[in-house]
Amino acid sequence: MSEPHTPPRKDRTLEKALTNKIIDDYFEHSESWLRAILRMCIFSLAHLDGQPVFIVECPNQAVAKRLSRKTYPFRGIIYFLTDNLYLDDRSLFCYQEEEGIWRCFDTSTNSWTTLSNPQKPTASTDG
Repeated sequence: MSEPHTPPRKDRTLEKALTNKIIDDYFEHSESWLRAILRMCIFSLAHLDGQPVFIVECPNQAVAKRLSRKTYPFRGIIYFLTDNLYLDDRSLFCYQEEEGIWRCFDTSTNSWTTLSNPQKPTASTDG
């Protein structure tokens, strides 16, 4: 999720290039439909509640919901990115509802959460 020190949303070429590299390396043996959907997304690593989290920024609600039903390929992605075997495999599949409001599927709770401020997330869970 974009923070004030990141480039403007329309100029995220570096993040998109890294996302494509991760898709090519980590998801090379996944179904082609999954790779196609992931190319519409942007990947990032963040920390929530003191734990690293793999975030998939989806272009819309439909993509986020489809990915939230297919979480298995994302297990271990934090290890893949950090080489730290002891980190949790928590992922968030998010889409922006409105300016500053994100809806995210959290794999640690298997529920949808609202993040109102991506810089300092305050989550309210509605299972």
